[in-house]
Amino acid sequence: MLLTYVDESYDQDHYWMVALVVAEKHLRPLHRALDSVVAKAADHYPVDRHAELHGHALVQARDDWTRMGNKGHNMVRARIGVYADAMKAIGTHDVRVIVRGLDLRPHRSSHSGPGVCPSPHEVVLRQLLEGICEHVQVRDELALVIADEIDGADDHRRRFRDYQQTAVGGSVGDNLPCLVDTIHFAPSKASRLLQAADLIAYLHRRLVSGQDGDPRARRANETLWSYVAPRIAHKHCWVPDQHTC
Repeated sequence: MLLTYVDESYDQDHYWMVALVVAEKHLRPLHRALDSVVAKAADHYPVDRHAELHGHALVQARDDWTRMGNKGHNMVRARIGVYADAMKAIGTHDVRVIVRGLDLRPHRSSHSGPGVCPSPHEVVLRQLLEGICEHVQVRDELALVIADEIDGADDHRRRFRDYQQTAVGGSVGDNLPCLVDTIHFAPSKASRLLQAADLIAYLHRRLVSGQDGDPRARRANETLWSYVAPRIAHKHCWVPDQHTC
């Protein structure tokens, strides 16, 4: 059985979702490795040992990492060092990463017509689930999907059932056969593996958006990404045409 942890990150132009695929036997080792990253930070900086590894909070010194940015002691290098330790921990374990994205500019244009388009989350989630299943089937495995908590979780679980049961053309089929049960939603605060997916999703979005104008920031992002780059199983951004909806 494979466990698949899903999180998203987006800006005004793109909506991205990441799936971190982990075999059962690697769950506890990776969890412990990420716990060790936070424990190491707590030994050196004003951080709680149970702090959440959250990409935006870590980079911007927010939430559990606020004290590493207060009172003029903006410890940017230290926070990036924690991020690097976490990415190294992920990259040194036998995991796979699947990335799916949606170009929101043509997607918004397609909304201007009379048809009703699905939300970006719905579009990308379906494509991500298909990508997960393709990856899992090659390994002759089954997978359980666990996602970060989000509004409308019941709607997404219902759509997941529809994805499984409705084939192309509306006939009843057996889609996504490698994905078992339903989509389980959990608070990222309670899951180091969801936190790992968040770190990857947030970093990927910053890297491809080009929002970091400072060359030093871009180089830092590229270095962080290099730790997980060998674990990328597939990455794709969908650009819909004007007749998608």
